[in-house]
Amino acid sequence: MHLTIHTLESAPDEAKDLLKAAHDRFGFLPNLLGELAGSPPALEAYLTLGRLLEETSLTRQEQQVVLAAASVANNCKYCVAAHTAGLKAAGLAEDQIEALRSGRALADPSLEAVRSLTAAVVGSRGWVGETELRSFLDAGHTKEQVLEVLLGVAMKTLSNYTNHVAHTPLDAALEAFAWEAVRA
Repeated sequence: MHLTIHTLESAPDEAKDLLKAAHDRFGFLPNLLGELAGSPPALEAYLTLGRLLEETSLTRQEQQVVLAAASVANNCKYCVAAHTAGLKAAGLAEDQIEALRSGRALADPSLEAVRSLTAAVVGSRGWVGETELRSFLDAGHTKEQVLEVLLGVAMKTLSNYTNHVAHTPLDAALEAFAWEAVRA
C-alpha cells in the first residue's frame, strides 16, 4: 500500500502548520511526515514524541543511537538513512555509524549500552531481561533513562511501521545515507 505523500499545499488544514515547521527545521519536507499528515493526530504524535525525546536526559548522540538502533532492529531503510544523517550531525565517528548501521557493537561503552538496550527492547518486544538492564545501568545510565529509551522506541515504532506499510520512498536529501537491511 502506498500512502499519499502530502505537500504543504495538499495536506489537511490541521497538518499544515506542523508540516511548515518541519520544513523550516529540516530544509525540506520529509516523505515520512508528508505521509503522516494524512492523519494529523498521527503527525502530531510523531513530532511530539520527537520533541519530548529531545527534552530527556539522554545526550544528542544517545538519542540518535536509540533512534538508529531501533530502526536497524526494525529493518527500516528510510529511518536508518534519516538517522545516519542525525548521527553525523551529532558528531558520532564514521566507524561507529557503520557499526551501528550493521548492528554491531559500538566501541564507546556508554553508547554501546544504549544501542544494546534499544536492540533488546525492540527484539524482545519490551520483555528485556535483567542482564540487559543491569548492563545499561552498569554503564552509568539511570532507571529514568531506561524509560527515555522506551520513549525513543515508541517514536520509531510509529515511523518504522508507517514506512513498512507505505513503502516510503527515500528523500533525495537522504540518498547519500541509503541503507539495506541487515536481515530480511
